[in-house]
Amino acid sequence: MARKVISSGGREPNDSQDQVEVRSQGRTIQSREVSNESGSSHGRSISGTAGRSQDGGFVDARNLVSEDFIAKTLQETTGTLGVATRPKVVDFSERLQERRRANARMVVLRACIAGTVAIVVAALVWLLFFSDVFRLETGNISVAGSNEWVSQSQVLDIAKKQAGKSILLVSDAKVEEEIKDIPGVTAAESKKQFPKSLRITIKAQKPAAMLQTDADTMTAVDSKGRVLNSVNGASVEGIPVIEVKDVETSLKNRSIREALTILSSLPESMRKTITKVTADTQDSITTELNGGERVIVWGDSSDLKLKKAVVDKIINDPNVIGDKHNVDVSAPLRPIIK
Repeated sequence: MARKVISSGGREPNDSQDQVEVRSQGRTIQSREVSNESGSSHGRSISGTAGRSQDGGFVDARNLVSEDFIAKTLQETTGTLGVATRPKVVDFSERLQERRRANARMVVLRACIAGTVAIVVAALVWLLFFSDVFRLETGNISVAGSNEWVSQSQVLDIAKKQAGKSILLVSDAKVEEEIKDIPGVTAAESKKQFPKSLRITIKAQKPAAMLQTDADTMTAVDSKGRVLNSVNGASVEGIPVIEVKDVETSLKNRSIREALTILSSLPESMRKTITKVTADTQDSITTELNGGERVIVWGDSSDLKLKKAVVDKIINDPNVIGDKHNVDVSAPLRPIIK
């Protein structure tokens, strides 16, 4: 049984808006028709607005459009014959094999890289240390600074020990140390010249003195008491002479070593005028200049710089030296002139 119900407000339903309430089996279904004017102006269908309330109205959830996930799943898994099939299953054994192949490729790649690096390093080591490019040859060793008392061959004999090596393996410090042990060498410098040359520069001194024995045999020694190997034709002119009984024994005597230290420090102009050296004791070193024209008593080698300054002032100032000949500077702050 159906009946027409008047909407709230006591107005009769018209063409623009109708509300119908239907009761059937204890249930009430309420629907709302959208006015013809609204439907025609906006072009919306009834189905498009079903379940949607007007301003201030309510929403009927039963009329909302919902997605049937079960039907969608069945549709996606339905085969060509209309029979539902199972979703695709991942083959883990195949994936494991792919992973193993990828790992194998990575191992091979790393091995290739490591092998390439090893080859490059080996080639570089061979080039720098074993090839002829950097190998030091005897003909590429040069020496400068030798004199008549320190021969070039003495220096070359030491430098030749480095021949055949890569120039990178030559130790300049070791070469310099060995060359400084040569009697008469006071300084040495070894310098590499790439790719495979070595230049050695030395500072060679003249003998500090000549040791003369009773047999009139003279031996040249340096300031450190080392015996020099005289080169053929070496001149002994201007070198102070010390008379000794035995060369080997005298070089162990402190008085001789003190005399050598003093003589090696004197300027060349004074050394040339020394005609005799006396070293009876370590603190009574005496030199005679110009055959006894001047006699300088040095004492020992202490305060040597001050002593040389005092001697230079006295013997070069006629007002100070006068007609005296003997100058004692063993105590440089109180020199004695007589």
